[in-house]
Amino acid sequence: MTEALRYRTRPPAGEPEGALVLLHGRGADEHDLAPLLDELDPDRRLAGFLPRGPLSLPPGGAHWYIVHEVGFPDPATFGPSFAALSAWVDEVTAAAGIPPERLVLGGFSQGSVMAYALGLASGRPRPAAILAFSGFVPTVDGFEPDLAGRAGLPVSIAHGTYDPVIHVEFGRRARDLLAGAGLDVAYVEEPIPHTIGPAGLAQARVTLGRVL
Repeated sequence: MTEALRYRTRPPAGEPEGALVLLHGRGADEHDLAPLLDELDPDRRLAGFLPRGPLSLPPGGAHWYIVHEVGFPDPATFGPSFAALSAWVDEVTAAAGIPPERLVLGGFSQGSVMAYALGLASGRPRPAAILAFSGFVPTVDGFEPDLAGRAGLPVSIAHGTYDPVIHVEFGRRARDLLAGAGLDVAYVEEPIPHTIGPAGLAQARVTLGRVL
């Protein structure tokens, strides 16, 4: 197994119908989104996985990449994190007997960026769905999305209109980019800051329920 990433798991109630991987935001860790597993999958139909970002950076916590400019991850740190995360996802889902088409990728903030990257990257298998909270589709050297191969892919995008960290315009751009490429996009804005709100959670539950 890949040792680069620490992670925690939440077992399913019975035989797993798929997997739900949730990726934390900047400065958090693998415990941050653990309550979200039961919020999104209360019947525990899915095996839950929560990895920790491989970087330790100021002001503390775990990170997926260095931020110089919002929307444009630092290539020198994004690339290795993406490679490590890709290998880890493949290993844990294979060990659980879950095929890529039964994998749902979700994340908040930086974790949303990584969920987009994993779910859309050229050369990566197509997942069951993407649940994106307060993030953006990354623009970074070495990352190439395969939008043509993702037509019809369910994507839930939620963003706060008062987000001071990642402006709501990034959510709108992701919506327009993916919907324009033929992905099945559900989109909601809420009058909240940089956090996950009830409308976004409700929309993500609907998307998740449709793909199970």
